[in-house]
Order: sequence, then C-alpha cells, then structure tokens
Amino acid sequence: MSLGSPRFFNGFLSGTLCTALAFYFYKTDDYKETSSDRLTQVNLHAKESYHLTDVDPETAKQLRGREILKYGIPDRGFNARLYTNHVLCYDQAKKIPVWVAELITKSDLRGHADREYSNFRMDPTLDEFFSSHNNDFIGSGWSRGHMAPAGDNKFSQRAMDETFYLTNIVPQDISNNDGFWNRLEIYCRDLTNKFKEVRVISGSLTLPTVKEGSKKFVNYEVIGNNSVTVPTHLFKVVTAENPQQPGSPVAVGAFVIPNQPIEGSAQLTQYKVRLEDLEKSAGVYFLPRLPPSKRVDLCSIDSCQLISQEALELYFVGRKLEDAKTLERLDSVWKDLERRHLVPDDYLIHLYKRKRESLSPRR
Repeated sequence: MSLGSPRFFNGFLSGTLCTALAFYFYKTDDYKETSSDRLTQVNLHAKESYHLTDVDPETAKQLRGREILKYGIPDRGFNARLYTNHVLCYDQAKKIPVWVAELITKSDLRGHADREYSNFRMDPTLDEFFSSHNNDFIGSGWSRGHMAPAGDNKFSQRAMDETFYLTNIVPQDISNNDGFWNRLEIYCRDLTNKFKEVRVISGSLTLPTVKEGSKKFVNYEVIGNNSVTVPTHLFKVVTAENPQQPGSPVAVGAFVIPNQPIEGSAQLTQYKVRLEDLEKSAGVYFLPRLPPSKRVDLCSIDSCQLISQEALELYFVGRKLEDAKTLERLDSVWKDLERRHLVPDDYLIHLYKRKRESLSPRR
C-alpha cells in the first residue's frame, strides 16, 4: 500500500525531528565523524587570536564554530541509547521514542523472565526534566504502549524490566495495543521459526490530515503535565535473515499502523508501505548498511499473515493460565474461556491440566 493513499492522509510529511543513527552499528569505525566531533578536536590554545583568512576554509569553520558555541553545543540527547536487548532514539521534546530497535532469536523467547516483576518507570539514564511520568497516562484514555515488547525478552528479567522504561513507551490506543499491534508483535516473534535472526525497528509518527481544501495540518493530542505527544501512527520495520546462508537476501517489510482501533479482520498487508516513504516521513534512514540490492520483500517470501482474532484471544487465555497463582484463579480463567465459547487447542488443554496439578495441594 502506498503512503500516498487516502488511508494515510494523502501522504507523509516529516513527522519527527530526530535524525538518528540506525541500529546496525557494532564497531567504532561505523560512526561517521560529525561537525560537532570536529569542533571538539580543534585546539584553540595554540594562539589566542587568529584571522580566518590565515587558515584553510574547513579549519576556519571549525575555529569559528568553537567561538560561536562558546557555551556548548545545544544538546538534544543521545542519538542512540543502548540497553540489554534494545536500542532507541528518544525525542526529548515529544517525550516519546522516535525509534526502538531490537534483535529477536528463538533463544530470546525462552526463559523465566516474568512481566509481573516489571514496573513502568522513568528511565534512569534520562534526565527527568525530559521524561514522561506515569501520572501523565492516568485518566488520559491512552495505554502505555511498548515499542520493544516485553514478551521478546523472556531470556532475561533485566532485559524485560528495561522495556518498561518510559523511554520505550508511547501513548497508544488501548484496543490497538491489545489487538492489532499485539498480533503484529506475535507475527514478528513467529518469524523466528523460519529465520535465525529477526530485527525490528518500531516507532512513532505524527502525520498530517488534509483540511480546508488541499492544506495539510499535523494535529495530535498531548497528555499529562509533561505534554506527552500522542502519535497519530506507529510503525515497524522488520528484517529477517538466515546468516548461515551467505549471499542470500535479507527479507524487509515496513508497516505503518494508525494509532486507533482496528477491525479484527484487518490484514497486515493493508498497512504495508514502501520503506523509502517511511524513511522520508520519519527523517531516518533505517537500514543504511543494507543496500536495496540485498533486500527482498518480506511479504513475497512470507505470507505476512497475522493470527486471527480468535487465536489472539486464546493466546491471552494461555498467558492468564500461565500467570495463575491459585486454583481459584486458574478455574476462573478456564470458565471464562468456556463462557465465551472459545475452543481450546491441545496446548491450552495440557497447560490447564499441568497448572492444576502444580497448584493442587499435595497429599
């Protein structure tokens, strides 16, 4: 689907301000030297005065820059913040992440990390001055939506806990968070059944609407005392590959999702967009180290088929069964399944029996 279609309000405008690093960096030589870096390298102590005409133009710019920025370079925060299993760029003005990148493998999805022990809280690495607060969300009508999902980090309690930092959170429509977006997160996890490595970059956009003829306007709500931006849309850029097959292309898919309720019958392909269009809107090159010649359309080699709404409901039942700490709670979840006429699969039946045995008093 083109981002120029009516579904996305007749095209994208630049919706974010942070020109960020992509997250495929592993060595220091992958960073490009910026003008800010060069400014800090200029030694002004060699002589107290100089004439710009005495030096070459590039050095002159650096020297002049040091004078202009006598009291420091205006600081919008780190381009990339690193955590146990995700990396993000944070917009200190909007108080939401621009993008959050993660790597998912099958081993990441195994383990005993439990979201019951995690709490939404301010990121200790971020100046509180630029942070959203939990109170901003209370009574707002918006949920705290993860960009890097907690469920992708079963291997580490620390990694899971870090996904609850508010730097990883956006105000998200509750129905969207529990429904379509959740199905998309499950789809990304399921890709690990076909691909050794799955990388996902999720983020937020504020896109224009068309009003008063052909004029475009960007309108979005802000919530709480800290004026946290409610994005109009969310996005995911997905790459999937099998590194043990050298030379094989990397599957790439880009999707933009309205931050609003979405019908259970909606399909992921309805929200597929060209990566270049998303990059232009976000102001970010998401895959600068992956040339187009080495990419293949994800949906051309995979169905891009989300689980059904009923399957999602059964997924939630499974989570509730896993989390049940008493027989009373376990049986309550099972009775609710029956009341809603959901048909459990073999996995849920065995899970229920296993939990009943473990929670029953030993004789």
